[in-house]
Amino acid sequence: MTIIDFFSDHTFRTVLIGTVVVGVTAGALGCFTYLRKQTLIADVVSHSALPGAMAFFLLASVIHGINGRNLIGLAAGSLITGSLAAFTTQWLIAKTKLKPDAAMSVSLVAYFSVGMLLLNIITQGDFPEKGGIQNYLFGNASTLTQSDLIITAVITTIALIGMLLFWKELKLASFDINYASASGFKRQLLDGLLFTTVVTAIVIGVKAVGLILMIAFVISPAAAARQWTRSLRGMVILAAAIGGGSASLGSYLSVQYGNIPTGPVIVLILFVVVLLSLFLAPRRGLIAKLRGKRIQLANLENEPVKR
Repeated sequence: MTIIDFFSDHTFRTVLIGTVVVGVTAGALGCFTYLRKQTLIADVVSHSALPGAMAFFLLASVIHGINGRNLIGLAAGSLITGSLAAFTTQWLIAKTKLKPDAAMSVSLVAYFSVGMLLLNIITQGDFPEKGGIQNYLFGNASTLTQSDLIITAVITTIALIGMLLFWKELKLASFDINYASASGFKRQLLDGLLFTTVVTAIVIGVKAVGLILMIAFVISPAAAARQWTRSLRGMVILAAAIGGGSASLGSYLSVQYGNIPTGPVIVLILFVVVLLSLFLAPRRGLIAKLRGKRIQLANLENEPVKR
């Protein structure tokens, strides 16, 4: 299939637009979590969003006239349980002696277990729309519809506008939360704002990429972009470009080479981009650091010995 054929086909074009929007948004919003060094919270949220999505499906099956695969409902359910998991983690850290990584692990296991239990109930039960329900774990971009794109675009627009409106607060929360607290900002509010960006970035990809793989969309573009720039603005823009570019390339390759799953292909591309960035970045890259050490050693060897 040529690139022209790819863009001409309605289904493939829908897949491309959907994954690119998810990649751009998750890449931009993921920068704040990466800089805060709380990447595991994205993993907690992505796994904890599963019970919300499954609960909505079950609720829709009971109430006639509601589509259990409606993206708004799935995203809302994922948003609720993902947010609950994030705040549960914060509560465990504040009120118990658990360390942050232990608290995150407890929340992840608890919520994901509930999600898997609900998923098992659905797959074993007599629900007319249960076919392919497992796709919400790893995504299936080919199931995206025009209405899904509109909903995703609306959520993305709101999220990006919110990021711009709260840019100062997010910046403070990402770099120095203690300074922000000393400056008069409420720490709980900043933490909540940061968690909201993570949850939003993950739930928009519930149908296209899947809840499990969204962790890569949130973290990988930020990790790659950080190697190339020092400014937050530049990092956000570059991470969005990496997320969108990887999504577009992955969507094309998944169709070109045998209709392989789109989400895993994009994640593999992001992995390659991160590796290349770690090696080739001009300041932070491993090659640049090795070159700098060699120059330092050469300068030391050439220095005259003082007697």
